[in-house]
Amino acid sequence: MPVTPPPLVVAAALTGVEALVLAGLGALETANLTSGRLTMGVTTAAFFLGAAAALGWCAWALRGVRRWARGPVVMAQLILLGLAWNLWAGSTKPLSAGLAVVGLVVIAGLLHPASTRALEADER
Repeated sequence: MPVTPPPLVVAAALTGVEALVLAGLGALETANLTSGRLTMGVTTAAFFLGAAAALGWCAWALRGVRRWARGPVVMAQLILLGLAWNLWAGSTKPLSAGLAVVGLVVIAGLLHPASTRALEADER
């Protein structure tokens, strides 16, 4: 198994935390289903749980230095940065700043030269 550089380990770990948060949101949505919004609740929970599974799989693959996982994780971080931008108002500024920091740290970890070398070596 190839050696995982520290920046890639950090990116994978934060991606794993994001997956756990999404799983928690899916569980909360499932726990709060009501008959008045059953369809919306089920589809939202399924989306969160599916996204959590996919992101968790990508985090695991990054930890194993699998190149294919970089693209989906970068896309998820770009979505996270867009969400942070939209939340930048009033009382949600601290949450927005936290989301932006996590997204930027993950992207920096993925684009770090040591991470790039390790992921490119996976292709050979």
